[in-house]
Amino acid sequence: MAAVDSFYLLYREIARSCNCYLEALALVGAWYTARKSITVVCDFYSLVRLHFVPRLVRRADLVKQYGRWAVVSGAAGGIGKAYAEELASRGLSIVLISRDLETLQAVAKGIEDAYAVETAVIAADFRSGREIYAPIREALRDKDVGILVNNVSVSYPSPQCFAQVPEDTLWDIINVNIAAASLLVHIVLPGMVARKKGAVVTISSGSCCKPTPHLAAFSASKAYLDHLSRALQYEYASKGIFVQSLIPFCVASSTTAHRSFLHRCSWLVPSPRVYAHHAVSTLGISKRTTGYWSHSIQFLFAQYMPEWLWVWGANLLHRSLCTEA
Repeated sequence: MAAVDSFYLLYREIARSCNCYLEALALVGAWYTARKSITVVCDFYSLVRLHFVPRLVRRADLVKQYGRWAVVSGAAGGIGKAYAEELASRGLSIVLISRDLETLQAVAKGIEDAYAVETAVIAADFRSGREIYAPIREALRDKDVGILVNNVSVSYPSPQCFAQVPEDTLWDIINVNIAAASLLVHIVLPGMVARKKGAVVTISSGSCCKPTPHLAAFSASKAYLDHLSRALQYEYASKGIFVQSLIPFCVASSTTAHRSFLHRCSWLVPSPRVYAHHAVSTLGISKRTTGYWSHSIQFLFAQYMPEWLWVWGANLLHRSLCTEA
């Protein structure tokens, strides 16, 4: 160092000694860029393979693949009703479960008239707790249940802080969102295992991707459903059972149809019928999917964005929804 008589010479000596480190950092940067590029290409390929290719080929015979009957909870409206109609169009007989018997009977008659399949209805209020499951178990005893669709769900009336949520709503979220799916799976799985075929579809929510403020209990319950489905797939795939976690983002319904912002974005917010048509085409192909192509793009963004950005966007959207409500 004493021999160095200018800053330029000092800089050159330091740079020469650091060349090996710079080359190492360049290799790490190149590896990281290549890895991320390959991941993006693979994600795009999966999007095309899952949501577009199945629509170009012949539809799978779900009755032969899984069984004659499909059980759909929360089937009185929304995604549940649309999913039941889509399965009926594939030739499956449908068991509809919801708390409103009159509405269920109307939906069942519409399905029978439109698709010439057999239907059955079970009136059950999942908010009531454990005692409702014995009649459901008895009603399904003689049914060859090939597909179970866990759709029944309870959410907040509007986004709000956890301490402001009524205690009854919290119990409803636990009894309906968590307990109903768990116990319905527990009822139908033994028969599927005995027949060595079947499918369990559990509808979660895009809010489970990351912690979602102002929907804390709801998003946590949906995260439970997602984790339950993924764990069951590992447990029962070898026994011939396909378990799918569906993670939809916003789907149009009677509660969202009047909201101008959501109504204008129909390609982001599909109708229940459009969503169900796409989601059923992924059955047997993807173990974990949003079920709809634009939702899959939203899911990719959600995966890669930092948590603080997700929270900021959730707060912005929730304020907008509360204002419109």
